[in-house]
Amino acid sequence: MSSWPILSLVTFLPLVGALFCLIVNGPKEAVDRNCRSVALVTTLATFLISLLLWIRFDPTKAGFQFEEKVAWVPALNIGYHAGIDGISLFFVLLSTLLTPICILASWESIKVRVKEYMIAFLVLETFMVGMFCALDLTLFYIFFEGVLIPMFLIIGVWGGKRRVYAAFKFFLYTLLGSVLMLLAIITVYRQVGTTDLPTVMEKLDLPFTWQCWLWLAFFASFSVKVPMWPVHTWLPDAHVEAPTAGSVILAGVLLKMGGYGFLRFSIPLFPEATQYFAPLVFGLSIVAVIYTSLVALVQEDMKKLIAYSSVAHMGFVTIGAFVMNMQGVQGSIFQMLSHGVVSAALFLCVGVVYDRMHTREIAAYGGLVHRMPRYAFTFLFFTLASVGLPGLSGFVGEFLVLLGAFKANTWVAFLAATSLILGAAYALWLYRKIVFGELTKDSLKGILDMNRREIAIFLPLVLLTIWMGVYPNSFLDPMAPAVDKLIGDYQAALKLARTAALVP
Repeated sequence: MSSWPILSLVTFLPLVGALFCLIVNGPKEAVDRNCRSVALVTTLATFLISLLLWIRFDPTKAGFQFEEKVAWVPALNIGYHAGIDGISLFFVLLSTLLTPICILASWESIKVRVKEYMIAFLVLETFMVGMFCALDLTLFYIFFEGVLIPMFLIIGVWGGKRRVYAAFKFFLYTLLGSVLMLLAIITVYRQVGTTDLPTVMEKLDLPFTWQCWLWLAFFASFSVKVPMWPVHTWLPDAHVEAPTAGSVILAGVLLKMGGYGFLRFSIPLFPEATQYFAPLVFGLSIVAVIYTSLVALVQEDMKKLIAYSSVAHMGFVTIGAFVMNMQGVQGSIFQMLSHGVVSAALFLCVGVVYDRMHTREIAAYGGLVHRMPRYAFTFLFFTLASVGLPGLSGFVGEFLVLLGAFKANTWVAFLAATSLILGAAYALWLYRKIVFGELTKDSLKGILDMNRREIAIFLPLVLLTIWMGVYPNSFLDPMAPAVDKLIGDYQAALKLARTAALVP
């Protein structure tokens, strides 16, 4: 069992399913049915195998585990190097959990080009998992950019009325930042002679000015992905036009790529620049937290409201990542995981009523509790988790980030905390408008409650939200050594830089 290339298996197994879908032929109904089944079985198998990573993960080790290293382009010293630590473990699991849920959510709503849709999701899963496992800068870049292609197609082909505009906006925004990151990776390669991440971390020694320029190049890419204010404008458009499953992956996994990039690359590779630019990150994050919460309050589209709330929640993530203490960084990772589960569930809640009524306008609903009690409970549960109710996952991440921020800067913590009040305002307002009140609209009088398939989709997310809220240590303990090492290396690098500055 130990000789298994388990990371490569989790990464590339969805591609096998995609290839199978590709060669399936026959009548359209049979092809669609077979592709749905293959996609579901493949993604469930991938998820079950990925659980072995958690079971066999050693929570006492700070370094990378399950490492696989193969010479890929020996002439350029570029290799296939995969491995995970406490920071990346749960992002891999989040990706493998949400993909089968997306397949189930699309079971009945996607009727056109089903085969191509399933292939797009399977390829997307490979790129997502590969990106979180990559320990080579070149390999990371390929997977990081690769994610764009299937996501572009999912929004552009199966999206809403303005899908082409939204897809191109999403693609161009994220690509522009990534080009700058590619230039930074080439610069690092020229300095060290390899793109192998552990080697780069060990050998990279850049003057402060160079660190600043390269940090900004990486920041350009990751800040768009998070997304941070003011480069967040692609997200509401992408969410509104994407199909439900596209929104789930977009909110659940793709937004985490930016936060993960900061923790894996920006902070360890450029510690002095990180310290120098931390106030900039805090400023942009606080604007994001307050501004997007206020914008969310005036939205008329359910998806747009949840999209703006995602920007506000990710503001917490960037604050936590850059305070550089144990509580802040752990809170940042936990908040990303919690947001990945809760916001995915909220988009699925929107999808349930959209599939029945084919509108996302808040004004089109009201009084759903009379016809859909199960739905009303599920929606309330995830709304309260998003607000940060104690006992649910959202509370732990926000509490830890605020605790870490308070240690670093009380003003940052105070201003970030305003989001908790604003978040409760827009989330509960949305719930009241959709679920409570009298059922007066004739179009809603025949609406049906959640069926068994929809309950099966929500059940694992409900259980996971409670588990993360009640027993967060099962998630915090495995990531603690890796976070401790990250902070220790960061502080050691700063100390070394200060010592060098004092030497004449």
